[in-house]
Amino acid sequence: MWYAIIGTDNANSLEARKSVRPAHLARLQQLQDAGRMLLAGPFPAIDAEDPGPAGFTGSLIVAEFASLAEAEGWAAADPYIAAGVYRETVVKPFRKVLP
Repeated sequence: MWYAIIGTDNANSLEARKSVRPAHLARLQQLQDAGRMLLAGPFPAIDAEDPGPAGFTGSLIVAEFASLAEAEGWAAADPYIAAGVYRETVVKPFRKVLP
């Protein structure tokens, strides 16, 4: 089943985000390579493709896992959590309808 993983950033976490981004992206690439990634990306803090120093307010990942528990475990091991980027992570079942 698909699961939406919504991470909400701590204030002033842009530098921490940048420092662990390669490790975060490597985990996402593993899901992509396994054909389990629907989409992933950050929420810019301002209405801009590149928010610059304004940074981001969080991220959305929609990926396939065998269970909610597996999705929650995967999300809990994200480098952004260990680095203090995310202050909260929510995992919800997701039903893809379109396209």
